[in-house]
Amino acid sequence: MLPPQASAVETPRRGAALFLSLPILAWALYDFANTIFTSNIVTIFFPFYLKEAVGGSETANQIAGTFITYTNALSSLFLVLLSPLYGVWIDRTGRKKVYLVPFTLVCVASTMLMGAAAGYWNTDRTLAGLPLPLAAVLLLFMIAKFTYNSGLVFYDAMISDLGRGKEIPLISGFGVAVGYIGTLVGLCVYPLVGDGGFHRSFIPSALLFLLFSLPLFLWYKEPPPKPIAGPKPSFFSGYREIAATFREARSYRAVFLFMIAYFFFNDAVATAITVMGVYATGVIGFSTTKFILLYLVSTVSSIIGSFLFGYVTRSLGAKRSVSLVALVMIASIALASLAFSEAVFWAAGSLYGVAMGAMWVTSRTMIVELTPPERRGQFFGLFAFSGKVSSIVGPLLYGSITWALADYGNIASRIALGSLLVLVVIGLLFHLRVPYERERA
Repeated sequence: MLPPQASAVETPRRGAALFLSLPILAWALYDFANTIFTSNIVTIFFPFYLKEAVGGSETANQIAGTFITYTNALSSLFLVLLSPLYGVWIDRTGRKKVYLVPFTLVCVASTMLMGAAAGYWNTDRTLAGLPLPLAAVLLLFMIAKFTYNSGLVFYDAMISDLGRGKEIPLISGFGVAVGYIGTLVGLCVYPLVGDGGFHRSFIPSALLFLLFSLPLFLWYKEPPPKPIAGPKPSFFSGYREIAATFREARSYRAVFLFMIAYFFFNDAVATAITVMGVYATGVIGFSTTKFILLYLVSTVSSIIGSFLFGYVTRSLGAKRSVSLVALVMIASIALASLAFSEAVFWAAGSLYGVAMGAMWVTSRTMIVELTPPERRGQFFGLFAFSGKVSSIVGPLLYGSITWALADYGNIASRIALGSLLVLVVIGLLFHLRVPYERERA
């Protein structure tokens, strides 16, 4: 039986019939909404707020970088610990929306409270040596990012209820495209910042996230869950499934080696996204406005990279394409860590945008080509879990370097960014050892 959201006919829907159907449009608008949170809060305005609150000198800027990376790493740690349980919840109940809505509302509320604590809480009290309002903002950010990422687990699972067969990649691509538009629209809050501080962006960003989430809350009708054959999965079965899949992956040498390579590649990607704003403004000397323009150019570069490397992968094969993306990433990180002029950093940012967009296109194809069809879902789940773990390690490495070398000023940030180069090189060395036969594709 087809889910209510899907077409009742075998022929895939196309064009407006697919994209403008109410459930799919509502689902895509949630991608639009959550991209506003990641772009405005995670990448741009929260790091700028910390630089504003903690910075003021080269040494202080390194401490701000440490706070940014450590808070991101801690929120990722809690996600790693709990995300295996989310799959069990979906398997047990068949429900996604019932979990997505509260996670989203907590994220929105936490983001609004960040703005309130930063802008309206005046006190001389401290916590662990930090001004209490600043400590509150750090804690609220971790809650907001954790609940945002938790909601995405259920949001991503909804796609299977929206279509079937050849409709799925079209729906997925539509959601990504609409999400990129959200990046552009979210930046409309920038004029509100003015001279009053970057915290002024928090509440408007949260409200935009909520506003564009409402269509999914109101229009998406969840299909009735399918009955589960046999006993329901136990509460901790998610952890056992991860461990069992990991053991199985070790018997598939190619998959196991690429999983290690992907871990290091994703380490670099996740960390660079987190620190790019503070690095550009604190080390290279970009103004906020100029960085936002660079961010937009990098976003466009990501779109181009995703599109271009689809054809490159078809022509060269997945393994050679992943290697090529890794080399582009190495070049961009090397340029960024050594850049002493804005022109060089513009080049680095554009190259990194291409690599960031292309990495998922090429690595996803690589996973498909390396994994047996009957176990593909398991291995994709394992790669997703590996990505979550890597989003802890990279930020911790970067933050620890800036903390340890803070007295050296901007040199600390350059060394920390250079450490990502080492991660990508390690990933490439593992990737080159992956046994690969292109004819399997």
